[in-house]
Amino acid sequence: MIDAADRHGARVVWTAFVVAVFGWGVGFYGPAVYLPVLHRTHGWSLSILSAAITAHYLVSAALIIVLPDAYRRFGVARVTLGGALFGAAGAIAWASAQQTWQLVPALLLSGAGWAAMSGAALNAMVSPWFERDRPKALSMAFNGASVGGIVLVPLWTALAGSFGLVTAAVLMSVIMVAIVCPLAYRTLRRQPAAAVPKTQPQPRVALLRQPRFLTISLAFALGLFAQIGLFAHLIARLEPVFGPGLAAGAISLITVCAVVGRTLLGKFLGEHDRRLAAAASLLMQTVGTLLLALGEGSVLVTAGCILFGLGVGNLVSLPPLIAQREFRLVDVGTVVALVTAINQAVFAFAPAILGVLRDSTGSYLVSFLAAAAIQALAAAIVVLGRRFS
Repeated sequence: MIDAADRHGARVVWTAFVVAVFGWGVGFYGPAVYLPVLHRTHGWSLSILSAAITAHYLVSAALIIVLPDAYRRFGVARVTLGGALFGAAGAIAWASAQQTWQLVPALLLSGAGWAAMSGAALNAMVSPWFERDRPKALSMAFNGASVGGIVLVPLWTALAGSFGLVTAAVLMSVIMVAIVCPLAYRTLRRQPAAAVPKTQPQPRVALLRQPRFLTISLAFALGLFAQIGLFAHLIARLEPVFGPGLAAGAISLITVCAVVGRTLLGKFLGEHDRRLAAAASLLMQTVGTLLLALGEGSVLVTAGCILFGLGVGNLVSLPPLIAQREFRLVDVGTVVALVTAINQAVFAFAPAILGVLRDSTGSYLVSFLAAAAIQALAAAIVVLGRRFS
């Protein structure tokens, strides 16, 4: 018989899934939708728009650090409600900007919204309700991120093309607030008794000095640096092989593989070593990236897309699972927030750096080989951390 706590935990997972759909669909992928439209409409330079997008991620990284404090003071439900409202206001502000200075309040609003609907937020919603089934529950919640990319990004593009960016932003914002806010209010106000800490968490500085934290943070920051940088340039790399239409389809294939990889991890991880699982996922991505770098025919490049995609979701969902195994319960939220913030601050610069490598060498070979080397280094670092766990 399923008790009330289990039923409510299942509702929390689905709420987190919906938050992830809109969090990634608006907060993570949204700036990539704004950039080309604002460039075409106003003639603003890509460097200015790219800097604003980088600032959006850096603002959210700074706010993610204090997210555990916000949860302790205001509760998960209120912070999530605020995140949806800030995210909606930010989307409309981006779309409505008529002068470049107006991007500053827009990125501050959107950065705050993304912080409260990011991976650290999903962990705070879901983890207190699960122990044995936590990998499966987190995997299900994080699959919303992939759905956001599959569903909302094409919807953004279609709405902006048909009605204009401002109307598209208003529609998306209204839909997000209308769905997320009632769900969060109804589901996230309740917390299990075990979620109330009975001891004081460690100071952030103390956590930052621990080798087990450093090996988690550095490994996943490097892995996400490579991953986000590759995503930014994948279509340009794939178009010569597949053509524009099929290149976009290859991105969808990668996203579907991300859902499959994350679901399989949640189903089979169980009590297995989570650091070894992370290393295996990173090495699988390394092989995929090498195929993307060196492959010339469609078969090899497609295989590269599949291997790379199978590990995409795991880079986001594995850090909380490792942290929950290696740190005290009262410190897990702070550890996950710090890891997420550092990851975001690092990967914010990845598209620009890989782009510089591309421009300086005249092809994507060096950029993709560098990404593969970074992924392999990340795998080595996360395994090294087993000595301290």
